[in-house]
Amino acid sequence: MPRAMDVQLFGVAGSKATRKAQRWFSERRVRVSYVDLRKRAPSPGELRRFVQRFGVAALLDPDSRTYRDQGLRYVSASDEDWLARMVADPTMLRLPLVRVANDLSVGDDVEGWQRLADAARR
Repeated sequence: MPRAMDVQLFGVAGSKATRKAQRWFSERRVRVSYVDLRKRAPSPGELRRFVQRFGVAALLDPDSRTYRDQGLRYVSASDEDWLARMVADPTMLRLPLVRVANDLSVGDDVEGWQRLADAARR
């Protein structure tokens, strides 16, 4: 029988949504591979998966300090430019980003987490 897949959780230690996701998976005894985006920046390829699936707007957190302080509300840029900005400063992302194989979830998405937990157990 093949081993269950790990859930990859990308977040930032100070993020309430990241802590909530970690707690949610822990309570359900789902193995999580956590990546702190402040210690290890996301790769453009990894973020590109999320952008292709959800679009740039879904990944940006308009309530984040970075987004507000840099005036990103008024920035018009291509997806590649946004991707470069997100890689350079992941604190503007709607966290956590969660992945199991090709299935993805963005932000505080309990339904998505349940879907990913079920996929990880298969």
